[in-house]
Amino acid sequence: MERRKFLTGAALGAGAVALAAPAVAQGTRTMTIVSTWPRDFPGLGTSAQRFAQRVVELSNGAIQTEYFAAGERVGAFDAFDEVSSGNSNAYIGADYYWTGKHPGFAYFTSVPFGMSTQEWTAWIKFAGGQELWNELSGEFNQVKLPVGSTGTQAGGWFNKEMEDPEDFKGLKMRMPGLGGQVLTKMGASAVSLPGGQIYENLVSGAIEATEWVGPYNDYFMKFYEAAEYYYTGGMHEPGGGLSLGINADWWGSLTDWERAVITAAAYEEHSNSHDEAMAKNGEYLQKLVNEQGVQVRAFNDDIWDAFGEAAEEVFEETRDHSAMAAKIDDAFQSKLREIGGTIAALEGTFINQRNRILGL
Repeated sequence: MERRKFLTGAALGAGAVALAAPAVAQGTRTMTIVSTWPRDFPGLGTSAQRFAQRVVELSNGAIQTEYFAAGERVGAFDAFDEVSSGNSNAYIGADYYWTGKHPGFAYFTSVPFGMSTQEWTAWIKFAGGQELWNELSGEFNQVKLPVGSTGTQAGGWFNKEMEDPEDFKGLKMRMPGLGGQVLTKMGASAVSLPGGQIYENLVSGAIEATEWVGPYNDYFMKFYEAAEYYYTGGMHEPGGGLSLGINADWWGSLTDWERAVITAAAYEEHSNSHDEAMAKNGEYLQKLVNEQGVQVRAFNDDIWDAFGEAAEEVFEETRDHSAMAAKIDDAFQSKLREIGGTIAALEGTFINQRNRILGL
């Protein structure tokens, strides 16, 4: 209960970070952050570094940050335990990396046929998602904040055209989270790899296909050197939300003002990273096609139907894991239909008609 109280206070105070900062008079505090992303990597990496710098700026230097990219302090997939133990104060990453800890974490990044960024952010901030996120994370001595979003991710990179659900059988593909479990149901071999290891595994043939993010981020990974076909909109990650995982004991030691500063910086970067991806995806999709000869494809209805059938099985198995997993799924699915249905009726209707008239 205390951890949720801390977080609520931070969220309510986020708009007041420009007020007098009592922490300045008491000296500086250092926030140690580890990341699952490579240093200076366009998109995800630079977003995490931008957040770390923004905390310093918003606090007028009262909160200093030490930022470590993947592999600089701990490995990318060691970040969760690093923060739970208190060795570092916070991590930046994708919580679906931790489904081995609890499958409920997948819902706080993205799940197959799940929420878009707009829907997910509404759920987290104003419809009970944050409270569930912290309830689950509290079991691991953490609290969470949204700190980034990629928007709807691409279906992935393949070295052959995917024309039938049977084409997934035996395929070795990098895809973490519940999306990877969907592929497994379809006969593929799903592999979870940190971003810094994907290219070498794709080039060597250790994996035959991969998903990463979208055109802006993917361009710099040079997957086109090993895979010619790039599939648009995938089922696995309709609104990838990124997380700031914070050690709960450290969070509890902060003042209300310090928590407000960190919350404000996280919310700001959550918005900025999504907007940046939306602004640049079109430009970099053209670069992939025009400069690298990438062949852009879309999954057909037969493949989408197979994805859907497999996803139903995955969700049933996820719910069976524990009462907490079922509680999260119940809340998520209910709000998806409520929020998503309204968006479909309003924005969806408009966008479909606008695109029809403009010929998009």
